[in-house]
Amino acid sequence: MDPATVDIYERGAQRWARERGAGDLALPTAFAAEVPDGALRLDVGCGPGWHAAALGAPLVAFDAALAMVREARAVAPGTLLLAADLEALPFARGVFGGAWAHKSLMHVPGERLPLALGDLHRVLVLGAPLRMRVTSARHVASATDAFAGRYFSGWDLEHLVRVATGAGFAVEAAYDDGDEWLDVAGRRDRTLSDIVGAGMRVLCVGLNPSLYAADAGVGFARPGNRFWPAALAAGLVSRDRDPIAAFTDHGVGFTDLVKRATPRADALTRDELAAGAARVRALVEWLAPGVVCFLGVSGYRSAVDPGARAGWQTERFGDAATYVMPNPSGVNAHASLGALIEHFEEIQRGAR
Repeated sequence: MDPATVDIYERGAQRWARERGAGDLALPTAFAAEVPDGALRLDVGCGPGWHAAALGAPLVAFDAALAMVREARAVAPGTLLLAADLEALPFARGVFGGAWAHKSLMHVPGERLPLALGDLHRVLVLGAPLRMRVTSARHVASATDAFAGRYFSGWDLEHLVRVATGAGFAVEAAYDDGDEWLDVAGRRDRTLSDIVGAGMRVLCVGLNPSLYAADAGVGFARPGNRFWPAALAAGLVSRDRDPIAAFTDHGVGFTDLVKRATPRADALTRDELAAGAARVRALVEWLAPGVVCFLGVSGYRSAVDPGARAGWQTERFGDAATYVMPNPSGVNAHASLGALIEHFEEIQRGAR
């Protein structure tokens, strides 16, 4: 979360709690009804705890500003309260039955929201609801606001839905109030979260997650898949089955043409592939990676170019240099480990 914004909330927490209000409590109450009885629910950026009672119990609430957490103590008895970074959640995988993110993630810089939502996906159980409200791109912060200087990442609804989908959420509803606020309601899907952001050297685009990879939370995780051995041997990454390290240490990002996890790739439809290609193209145009690498010639042919062959493509995808290589799945007997290593070495040369 933007440090200057956190500092404003640290210094102004008491005034915020005194002068601002909770708003319509019907919204958090409706969310609470979606969370199974007894399941932990998470208040992301809880502020002074206005929604705690409506969100139900058991509740974990946190805010990036410690002063806000102190304010919440007075109104949220029985709630586990803590100060934590909205972009680095201090929770184990799959422990929450729902996440309420009301006017908090708008303070995360836009290009970092995919990773922040991906971290939420990690800590939620399958099917858990997510309710998120952020600022519209129409919003203009007033210089005369008592809390002026806060950072806002303004969004349009279509872009926000694409980012939430990429982060692994099945979006059920999205609403633009026509003025300041955008709302997204979704559920934690059985899929992988995009690991993407600004400054990517290479964006690896798989066809779609296997059920094994989706449940493991790591792309290409199944034993026998040659992605990680080949990428390690080529020097594209330096840690096995660690996509976060690949992103932070080497600028290698990950997404999929289709987010739906399946036992086999042949379960995908042409409509899914076409829609997925449009989503990935928008992602590439937004974040501008140096190279886009599609892992699977057949998938690329079905989704983008029926005449494509392995190697560098003459047509750029989303205005990025584009490379297509064989699927590294262990069932693809046509591509040896040595050949996959050579493809990654070529991508390394092109990404410099």
